[in-house]
Amino acid sequence: MQSRVPMKIAFCAALLAVLPAARMAAQHLTLEGQTGGFLTPTAYVVYAEKGQFFSHPAVGFHFIDASAVIGKIETISITESFANRAEAGYTRSVHQYGDQPTTSTTPLGLSNLWNYDGMNVFHGKVVAFKDGQFGPWMPGIAIGGVIRTNDHFVSGAANKTLTGTDKSYTNGDLYIAVTKTWAKPPVPFLLNLGWKATNATIFGIGGQSTRFGGRSFGGLGIPLPVGHGIVVVPSAGFTQEPRTSVNLNTLLNAALYQCEAALACNPASYPLMSAHIPTTLDYAVRMTQKDKPHFSFDVGVGQVAGNIGSIYVANPYFSPTNPAFGPPVVTTPVNLQARSVFGMGLSYRY
Repeated sequence: MQSRVPMKIAFCAALLAVLPAARMAAQHLTLEGQTGGFLTPTAYVVYAEKGQFFSHPAVGFHFIDASAVIGKIETISITESFANRAEAGYTRSVHQYGDQPTTSTTPLGLSNLWNYDGMNVFHGKVVAFKDGQFGPWMPGIAIGGVIRTNDHFVSGAANKTLTGTDKSYTNGDLYIAVTKTWAKPPVPFLLNLGWKATNATIFGIGGQSTRFGGRSFGGLGIPLPVGHGIVVVPSAGFTQEPRTSVNLNTLLNAALYQCEAALACNPASYPLMSAHIPTTLDYAVRMTQKDKPHFSFDVGVGQVAGNIGSIYVANPYFSPTNPAFGPPVVTTPVNLQARSVFGMGLSYRY
């Protein structure tokens, strides 16, 4: 019996050490500058000192390396909260071009769909109910929104390829996030679930979705104290994505339409291609301070998009007089090579 007492005391001490950090772990800025996980917002806001209406501003930096096709993405964010009930901020998303050139097997030059400098992201959030407001089981509930401007990615680039006219899009999200921090036996955790109405694919990086529709998101983190006032939080998150983007399906079938114009084939005899964007997943480890943290650091892996479908391309061996060389158009996979990408993020609250 005596040997169990120290173990119980140690376990309780660990839980007490986790409690402040678990609540603050969600106050890292996301890729788009909101408080939350690596990608998804939570029902918390940037912490403001007791008795203060304005918080000290929080700044964040994120880096994602999907250079094989999409390129590298860096975001720089600043976010301010008000009375611990609301927050607003701005993020500049900076893009570095991908590595895939135009070839006979990649006629799109897939990286060309992302050959733009970046976009602007504005965000805001209001906490309707605070975590634990009406009892220990009460989760936090927040409503928020995101507006992205000057988004040329995929949809704008495809429009330029199809019509010769460059075009930028403005898209956004309206969301509700429900978040609960639990620091009691048997396992402390931070659970986040949400729903958003969006017309953006992969946070605008995948372009403009074909309609404004509902998608779900969520995440789970397990805070673990490691000593010296530091807590490590292994976590995982998901975000459902719209299935395709504006102009993308047309681009996948462009060679088929050109074939029809040349009277070389009958499009009705070929199935039309449609892109299928998978759910975005992220697996990260966060390191932050236990008490009133001023910094958080994330490092992890994201699963974004691999093979999203196929595209029609002209058959270079086609001969109208020799059917043995095959049909006038053939298909080739569209692989964005972003099913496993490296990401990191750093947030600091002044």
